[in-house]
Amino acid sequence: MISRIDLRGSLPGDLRSVLPRADLDVEAALDKVRPICDDVRHRGSAAVREHTRAFDGVDRERSRVPVAEVHAALAALAAPVRDALEESIRRARLVHRDQRRTDVTTNVVPGGTVTERWIPVDRVGLYVPGGRAVYPSSVVMNVVPAQEAGVGSLAVTSPAQKEFGGLPHPTILAACALLGVEEVHAVGGAQAIAMFAYGTDECPRADLVTGPGNVYVAAAKRLLKGVIGIDSEAGPTEIAILADATADPVHVAADLISQAEHDTLAAAVLVTDAPALADAVETELKAQVARTKHSERITAALAGRQSGIVLVDDVAAGLKVVDAYAAEHLEIQTADADAVAARVRNAGAIFVGPHAPVSLGDYLAGSNHVLPTGGCACHSSGLSVQSFLRGVHVVRYDEAALADAAARVVVLADAEDLPAHGAAVRARFDWKVPS
Repeated sequence: MISRIDLRGSLPGDLRSVLPRADLDVEAALDKVRPICDDVRHRGSAAVREHTRAFDGVDRERSRVPVAEVHAALAALAAPVRDALEESIRRARLVHRDQRRTDVTTNVVPGGTVTERWIPVDRVGLYVPGGRAVYPSSVVMNVVPAQEAGVGSLAVTSPAQKEFGGLPHPTILAACALLGVEEVHAVGGAQAIAMFAYGTDECPRADLVTGPGNVYVAAAKRLLKGVIGIDSEAGPTEIAILADATADPVHVAADLISQAEHDTLAAAVLVTDAPALADAVETELKAQVARTKHSERITAALAGRQSGIVLVDDVAAGLKVVDAYAAEHLEIQTADADAVAARVRNAGAIFVGPHAPVSLGDYLAGSNHVLPTGGCACHSSGLSVQSFLRGVHVVRYDEAALADAAARVVVLADAEDLPAHGAAVRARFDWKVPS
């Protein structure tokens, strides 16, 4: 059901080349999304409508969901689901509110200051995937940090669903209503990213688009980056678990399965120095998968080249492996898990100990579940309040402070053969700045 990679004895120099990873050919998908994005650029809403009809089998005259439908979905929401979403929102607000930045002024020299101001983007488009599963949790994870950052205008989009009259899933609409979001569009795929990038008569262009999606959404983000800001090119979900002999194989197997449930390309990787644990986890996987609702999908994900059990000599070697892998989600199930987790360098989010499964982070930990995939956690962060803020330096120097810096500005300008830079300083004084 799941392959093994034995790295005991010595670790290869290029660890990433031997570790499991899904094939996600975003470059190939570019050829398919380019004409779609160009069409939306030139024909706006008409193009969005045609592509929604072609890909989702839904013909909607207008992309925007009537506000009454958004509120009706909330009114019809089952009470336990509403309660869980409200608590998810509350916890997410607690965490993301503490991420707010404050303006800082540095006195560089007497009369010379630099202030860093944090300014929210004006408008964002928030993408919530649809398809095999329903993701109201992704509404929470996108909207809460944008609101806490102070974004003035935000819109949510999610694919149109034939079974719901061409609207997004009603639970997604209900989550929008709980968060006070009334601008919702029934658009998915590359055409949704293009709609936010170029704008239509129904949807003004946005400055930034965030949220996970399929390979075509990732390709559209790559294509339109620069036209619109993006958070990341999120690929299939990933879980890596670093575990030793103290880990419970029932827990480990259940956690691997939980993420394999998302998609046949989902990655589930166990890194362990305990062969007996690996054996027990394999046994548990077979037993637990047989009992799950989505057993075919999970089996395909676990058997894919993106999943596997990696055997290492010890936890120290395991840390090198998980840092090279740079998982979207990383669980630490070892003795002294806090100390081990503190040594991790590369992960989108780290879940410490036996009582912090990734599923908790998906819904109710308070952390964000929009995270870097495909090894990008070695250089990128998950979605946060900072994703929606821009740091702008405000420079104030009085005449004396500029005069004090003038000679050195001229020297550096001449060193770069940019004499007009120095002249811009000299022009402010009726005396010559030494050159």
